[in-house]
Amino acid sequence: MISDAATRLIASSWPKLPEAARDVLLEVLIHGPLSRAEIAARLRLSRPTLTRVAKSLVAQGLLVEGDTRPRASAGRPSEMLHVRGAAHRFLGVKLTADRLFAAVTDLTATPIATAEEPLRSRDPDEVVAQIADVARRFPGVTGIGVTLGGVVLDGLVARDEFLRWTDVPLKAAVTGATRVPTAVDNDVQALTAAEHWFGPGAGLRSLAVITVGAGVGTGLIVGGGLVAGSHGLPPHFSHTLVDAKGPQCGCGRRGCISSYLMTHVVLQRLTGNPSYAEALDRVRAGDPQARQVFDEAGYALGVLIGTVANVIDPQKVLLTGEGLPLYEVSSPLVHDGIEDTYEDDPDLIELDVRPFDFSEWARSGAALAIKETITGAITEWPQGNRRR
Repeated sequence: MISDAATRLIASSWPKLPEAARDVLLEVLIHGPLSRAEIAARLRLSRPTLTRVAKSLVAQGLLVEGDTRPRASAGRPSEMLHVRGAAHRFLGVKLTADRLFAAVTDLTATPIATAEEPLRSRDPDEVVAQIADVARRFPGVTGIGVTLGGVVLDGLVARDEFLRWTDVPLKAAVTGATRVPTAVDNDVQALTAAEHWFGPGAGLRSLAVITVGAGVGTGLIVGGGLVAGSHGLPPHFSHTLVDAKGPQCGCGRRGCISSYLMTHVVLQRLTGNPSYAEALDRVRAGDPQARQVFDEAGYALGVLIGTVANVIDPQKVLLTGEGLPLYEVSSPLVHDGIEDTYEDDPDLIELDVRPFDFSEWARSGAALAIKETITGAITEWPQGNRRR
């Protein structure tokens, strides 16, 4: 039997969509309102096929016919198809070493509600119970996406140094506790996919997302798809060499990008045990030690950006993270690092510096759930937890 509490959490059902319907929905979701003619041309669908698919998506409440746009040639105006955001809601959860951030979005990843609270415990069972408690506040969601700063393989958290987890079956556990289909992924990978679908990278064929803060993360879009290694590992550039005589890195070598950029490393190099905000104040006040540490970190960030740009030649590099104030105080050194590393004209690099908010990490969890739901990747229920 399913308890009353579990019953209230059962997901709002998602229709089973054929491939053509998924493609049409994704095209409008990512690129915004489009006419039938535009969609047919983009996806190389015949007009009768597109008409049939669009009619089905409208009937299922996923698309809605909206305003019209005049045709370039004579004839009737084109009626636009829009995603009906209110059709479904999704819950995104971002886990850090000590806090849980949550966001509920509609089908277009537009936030509806957010929440934040300290983790009650790092014990996996306790964290799963806390996620389920949060989910109960937002009943009727179609899917849940959970992200964290670790290595995730098919819903299994193989390793997370922040939470000190090894081989935690998080996807199965959260699905079982909430009775809602759940996706789990590395936070930077999820953020990269979210910014590619719903952010400043929407529709781009190539994109690099770089995050700086407690860790140094890199996510890559190449050929319109998210890059993931054959072992499920995200791209890693954090141990690229900056200076062989630089600070000691946790990997045992010296002068890695990580040995300059991670927030706790920056603070360890400063006297007086300052907070990050206090360290920034010292830089702005002209403190020579703080200026040197932040400028070296800024140069390392430039080396990272230049290295990534050499590898994939992205249309855009998106820079964000809680350590983003580093760019503000040391941007000349960041650009020095880019110029010394990038093998072409640095002006070719479109650098998009985005203010950081932890709610964006949570929103990317919801975007992960949206993506996995549409593609059918989280419709399978763990054995013994199927809805009855």
